[in-house]
Amino acid sequence: MEGVKGIVCVVGAGGYIASWTVKLLLSGGYKVHGTVRDPTDEKKNCHLIKMDKAGENLQLFKADVLDYDSLLQAIKGCDGVIHAASPVIPPMFIKDPEKQVIEPTVVGTENVLKAALEAKVKRVVMVSSNKTVIQNSNWKKDVIMNEEYWSDKEYCRQIEDWYSLAKTTAEEEAWKFSKETGLDIVTVLPSMTVGPLLQPTVNGSSLWLVNMINGTMEHKEDAVRGLVDVRDVATALLLTYEKPEAKGRYLCTAVNLRIPDIVNKLKAKYPEYKYPQSYTDAKLRDECSGEKLKALGWECRGIDEILTDSVEFYKKSGLLD
Repeated sequence: MEGVKGIVCVVGAGGYIASWTVKLLLSGGYKVHGTVRDPTDEKKNCHLIKMDKAGENLQLFKADVLDYDSLLQAIKGCDGVIHAASPVIPPMFIKDPEKQVIEPTVVGTENVLKAALEAKVKRVVMVSSNKTVIQNSNWKKDVIMNEEYWSDKEYCRQIEDWYSLAKTTAEEEAWKFSKETGLDIVTVLPSMTVGPLLQPTVNGSSLWLVNMINGTMEHKEDAVRGLVDVRDVATALLLTYEKPEAKGRYLCTAVNLRIPDIVNKLKAKYPEYKYPQSYTDAKLRDECSGEKLKALGWECRGIDEILTDSVEFYKKSGLLD
């Protein structure tokens, strides 16, 4: 294929991180196979269809991560896979954690990896989460966590953090699969991801920041949070896909900052909003190192640019009054 770098399948192509990844791949000269629930739904897929070079280099496939055959059809003929499909459901809407969160995440990942192996792709880059690192009651205070740390699945179950449990289990299974089969896998573990949206629906991490600005955030904790811009997560995925020397896990964190400090930065530039007035003691520690990824050549936006670009997008799109 003249002028095409290769073919990459993006699983869950319509999602927040995945959309920016598709855009980056297309602009970088790749042909993309994107899996979506319904390729004929133009309203849901319009942000993908209208991307530059999408007409000639993007093919959408109807696929479900729990349907192995549909995944295989999308992955066949590809050089690599970026697996970015995972359910993110607000806790109040989770009635059956096993069926709604754990099975789609864990079994879905297993299906993607098996299909990638059968299709003989060169590498799979999997979007994991820093939640596979931070949820452990034994971690010492004020320690910046790195890729050697793992969340405690039993602790996740005790506190009913089903997302962290599912992502931790899925990533553990992925590494087990890689060891058993020799499939080349790299995992990228983003922190709280914010920044402009491409897709028509608002995702959970963007709502977290919108609710903070509106003063409607549920958990107003004086906690340290890791933040990263969605465009830089996409860059990290492409970097770890392209670099032969990329190995293992990569935490994707641009900055670690206390929530009151994030609010103060926002207040200084956008004083008109109803920010939180008080904070409770922190229960969650979310301080992770992005040094391993930076050593691979990753560059990322700083906190001021991350927050400004996020707020300006939210204002333009009507998410903020």
